[in-house]
Amino acid sequence: MKEYDFYIVPTPIGNLGDITLRAIEVLKSVDLIACEDSRVTQKLLNHFDIRTKCLSYHKYNEKERVEQIIKTLESGQKMALVSDAGTPLICDPGSVIVKELRNRGFSVTSLPGANAIATFLSQISREDECFSFVGFFPKTEQKIQKLVTDYEDKDFIFYESPNRILQTLNIIKSVRADAKIAIGRELTKMFEEVLVDNIDNIIEHFVNNQPKGEFVVLVFRKNNISDENEIQKRVKILKDKGFSPKDISVILAELYGYNKNSVYKISIGK
Repeated sequence: MKEYDFYIVPTPIGNLGDITLRAIEVLKSVDLIACEDSRVTQKLLNHFDIRTKCLSYHKYNEKERVEQIIKTLESGQKMALVSDAGTPLICDPGSVIVKELRNRGFSVTSLPGANAIATFLSQISREDECFSFVGFFPKTEQKIQKLVTDYEDKDFIFYESPNRILQTLNIIKSVRADAKIAIGRELTKMFEEVLVDNIDNIIEHFVNNQPKGEFVVLVFRKNNISDENEIQKRVKILKDKGFSPKDISVILAELYGYNKNSVYKISIGK
C-alpha cells in the first residue's frame, strides 16, 4: 500500500463500530494525529488501543499550527487529521493545512468513512440526485430567509444545533409555509430519529419532544406549479376516484410538496 505524508481520516459520527479497518491501521501507523479536541479523540483512540500522540488542530489555531505540521512532515514523520466526528473539511477544520501541504508538494490522501450528509440522504427518497449542501445555517433571520428563497428550486441540506432547530424551522416556515422537510438527529446512535413530513408537523413534533442531538435537515425543492399538465393528470386520477378538490389539494401537497391553494384552483377549474 502506498504511503502518504498526510492522511485525512473520517471518524464515526456516533457508533464507534462504524470506523473502518483502514482508518484504525492508519491512525496506529502515523507518528502524530492532528485533532479538534484531544479529549474526544482520545476516547476513540483508547477504545481501539491506538497509542499515537495527538496535536490540537481546530478552527481557532489552524493558521498557527501550519508551520509546526510542516516541520513534522519535513522531518520524515507521517501525520493524520481527524475531526471530533465525521469527515474533516466537511464543516470541520482542515482546509487551511491541506491547501498549504498541496502548495508545498506534500502527498495528501483521504480515507472513505462516516459522513452525516451521506448517512442521512441514503435513507431519504428524492426525485433525483441533485442537492445543495449549505453547511451550518446563518444565525440571523434575514439571512436564513434569503437563503431559503435563493434555494427554493433546489433540494438543500444543512446542519443545525438542538438549541436553534425550532427557531430555524419557524423562519423557514415564514418563507415557505408548505415546505416538505426531512430531518434527522442522533444518526447511527441508539436514539436515531429520521422524519419526513410537512414543516408544520415537524415543528409540532419537536415542540412536544425536546430536540436533542445534532440535526441534519433537508428542505425539498418547491415543485414547479407551472407544469400544470402533470398536476392535472394527478388531479384527474383522484377526481375519478371520488376525491373532493379539498382532499385532492391536501393529498398532492403531502405527496409532492405542491402548494395546496394552487392545486385546489386547478381542481376546481380556475
